[in-house]
Amino acid sequence: MEIKRIVVNIFTVFILYIPSGFSQISLNDDIPQIDYANPVEYEIGGITVSGIQNLDNNVLIMLTGLSVGDKITVPGEKITKAIENLWKQGLFEDIKINATSIKGTLIFLDIFIKERPRLSKFSFTGVKKSEADKLREEIKLTKGDVVTENVITHSKNIIKKYFVDKGYLFTTVDIFQKTDTSLSNNSVILYIDIKKNAKIKINKINLFGNSDIEAVKIKRAMKKSKEKHLYRLFATSRFIEDDFTADKLLIIEKFNELGYRDAKIIKDSIYKFDDKSVNINIYIEQGHKYYFRNISWIGNTKYSGDELNTVLKIKKGDIYNQKALEANLYMNAEGRDVSSLYLDDGYLFFSVTPVEIKVENDSIDMEIRVYEGKQAIISKVTISGNTKTNDNVIIREIRTKPGQLFSRSDIIRTQRELTQLKYFNQEKLAVNPKPNAADGTVDIEYVVEEASSDQVELSGGWGAGTVVGTLGLSFNNFAAGNFFKKGAWRPLPSGNGQKLSIRAQSNGKAYQSYNASFTEPWLGGKKPNALSVSAYHSVQTNGLEKSDPTRQSIVIDGISVELGKRLKWPDDYFTLYSGINFQQYTLQNFSSFTFQTGKSNNFNLSFVFGRNSIDAPIYPRTGSELSFTVQATPPFSLTWKKDVNSMTQQEKYRWIEYHKWKFSASLFTKIAGNLVLSSRTKFGFLGYYNSELGPPPFERYYLGGDGLSGFALDGREIIGMRGYGSSTLTPKNSSGYIGGTIFNKYTLELRYPISLNPMATIYPLCFLEAGNSWSTFNNFNPFDIKRSAGVGVRIYLPMFGLLGLDWGYGFDAIPGDASANKGQFHFSINQSID
Repeated sequence: MEIKRIVVNIFTVFILYIPSGFSQISLNDDIPQIDYANPVEYEIGGITVSGIQNLDNNVLIMLTGLSVGDKITVPGEKITKAIENLWKQGLFEDIKINATSIKGTLIFLDIFIKERPRLSKFSFTGVKKSEADKLREEIKLTKGDVVTENVITHSKNIIKKYFVDKGYLFTTVDIFQKTDTSLSNNSVILYIDIKKNAKIKINKINLFGNSDIEAVKIKRAMKKSKEKHLYRLFATSRFIEDDFTADKLLIIEKFNELGYRDAKIIKDSIYKFDDKSVNINIYIEQGHKYYFRNISWIGNTKYSGDELNTVLKIKKGDIYNQKALEANLYMNAEGRDVSSLYLDDGYLFFSVTPVEIKVENDSIDMEIRVYEGKQAIISKVTISGNTKTNDNVIIREIRTKPGQLFSRSDIIRTQRELTQLKYFNQEKLAVNPKPNAADGTVDIEYVVEEASSDQVELSGGWGAGTVVGTLGLSFNNFAAGNFFKKGAWRPLPSGNGQKLSIRAQSNGKAYQSYNASFTEPWLGGKKPNALSVSAYHSVQTNGLEKSDPTRQSIVIDGISVELGKRLKWPDDYFTLYSGINFQQYTLQNFSSFTFQTGKSNNFNLSFVFGRNSIDAPIYPRTGSELSFTVQATPPFSLTWKKDVNSMTQQEKYRWIEYHKWKFSASLFTKIAGNLVLSSRTKFGFLGYYNSELGPPPFERYYLGGDGLSGFALDGREIIGMRGYGSSTLTPKNSSGYIGGTIFNKYTLELRYPISLNPMATIYPLCFLEAGNSWSTFNNFNPFDIKRSAGVGVRIYLPMFGLLGLDWGYGFDAIPGDASANKGQFHFSINQSID
């Protein structure tokens, strides 16, 4: 019995491995058997196709390569080739070619084909609807697709990769087929069952072979693959295979930085620790530690070797650091490099190549080969992408002019200036230099993408015991010259870079305020001299009609004219603004003021000396802002002939006099990536000319709260400080807060962006703040400050500006006001708490 089974199996194997021509054709029962040892030539008398439901018979016959009238041998290669051609399509489960009839030398063939099933629909289980929708886009299955093993395997792989990339390392996918009985055309339904299992984190990273470098330094070099730690704030510990691959390169880069230029990872292994985490083993061969020895330059004529070594900042005996070498040669984000030295002097065709010419023991000799090329002259400067902003508005900010030598630093500065306009998407700003080595010129194209720059201000504030609403419109790319131009209203004339702002505040009958301002940043169009004009009018009453004799009111009217200029000294980041300002107060029976009936005038000159070098206006990462302001009235009291003590309050303040000094500074420091530390300080002092008159009750500082102004009747400056109630850090007397004549404030703020999309920039933050205000300079103590800390979030929307929500905790109690500190929420709309 066993011998018989062996003989049968051998026969089966023999049949399976017979040459394909021997088993390539089947015969109907009424046709004589073919002698396979003696092939016979026939002429094809006809071809039919059977078993097909969805395909065209003529197309299938064409694919076989057979046609009526062809001469074939049976058995023979043409039949074999015909079957192979059909299998290549991947559409069929079974293929047979039958001889239905043989008449003399004519043979009639039937091609029997069993089609693979087609997809009617598919569904997912085990995932959310949003995930299912994304998977449909990824696997790209559509109704009518032929369902093959390859299609199923391909779909499984895509689904697994989708979830593995999101940290679900142990995802399983099963796909089941079921005949769709509602259709009669060989259709199937695919049921895709997904088990994501837990999101996988990294429990432990084990390093082997790092005998000279601490494991903590190596792990710190890995940007995305981090071990689980409770204290980790910004980095997750998810295992993502692509991130891990990138981090392995960073490990080698770290070894290279420390002199181990031959370091390599021999192998790594990832194994399951538990259902939610894995351990990783990384085996490193660190090699020898190397040092720079001799560094020589060849090909340099513009600068000497000593000058280039100064920029290179590498000396004999320094640890061999490939990263520092490349940074100081090509692109050093922290300072000057050799390439920028040449590129800033027009050498656009410059190149530099470091070559190791000798390696001896632990020392490496370097030869740095320089090709200086010709200096490139800028030929054309073009702009593309500006669909709203006029070319001249952009061109006047561009530092690279035709006829000048090419300069990389000028290009970088131009990008910064265009970003500061706030008209364009700063993430999409691009520069395309197009060099022409033949004639030594370069064309430069600046590519911009317009972003929404106009704003709507909707805010609420608290003032004088009532809620004040604000509505403001700010058109930041206005074109006054096109005001009467037909077709320019879309919906307003725009594109000339001017700014028009209209703002109104009200709480109903008791208070209304209106102001408007206009700024021309390039007065005359040739130089960046800015002109700003603003006017305002406000009325506060007790709500009674004008005819009522008991009506109380205060009317404030004002106008300001300011001229600004960009300076070139001390450097060209500095600006100087000077202004003339006039404000008049008209009071009638107004008991809440220094005097009840009469007029008071505030005429002053202001000067602002500032510097702004931040890299971006919405989310700055580097740079600083400095501002020093002096605002002063004439010393009117020098002309008075009456004794101050004998004068009425109305007479004393008919013309207000004071001098006001303010200083603010902000520094933005990139910690790592987009993590930024913002350090800020502010100081203000209100002085007087006449000691008998003392400091005026106007223009004082009110510290504390969210900084929302509500409305102010006496020119007060409201300075926000989180963690404390509104104005609670302000001097007061028995009547209430009287304002400070001096204040200081310090802020440290750590920021990290969730989104840098210009249409919705979002970043959370945490902060430390300290500050205080004092009634007189004699009481001033810069160390007597109130402290707070907290967290917050900022959302910048082009239409509404900056929206903020903060929670601050004030650590220091305020005498007489138990609720002034501790936990405080602060909400702001288009308001920055500085």
